[in-house]
Amino acid sequence: MVVAAVTAEVTPLIIQTPESWQSQALCRDLSDTGFFLGGDDYAGLKKAKAVCAQCPVQEACLDFAIQSNQTLGVWGGASPNERRQIRRGWLREQAS
Repeated sequence: MVVAAVTAEVTPLIIQTPESWQSQALCRDLSDTGFFLGGDDYAGLKKAKAVCAQCPVQEACLDFAIQSNQTLGVWGGASPNERRQIRRGWLREQAS
């Protein structure tokens, strides 16, 4: 099964296998609209983060989002602004 992660810049294709973190994600059967929110949808952000907080693959999801520079949506319990900060630190680590 191929799942497309929606972004404005890139639409990476993710191949799901039974072993993949995506197949274990709690959000896999939920609507993308719950995770790709408008800029001022704080209630929606809180709900998405609550799902992520219970997810067994939250760390893998966040790692994917940081490494592939996902700029929209909630990934691994982090908003786009939170991920930008995390990515800056990750890029500094990679450079050293």
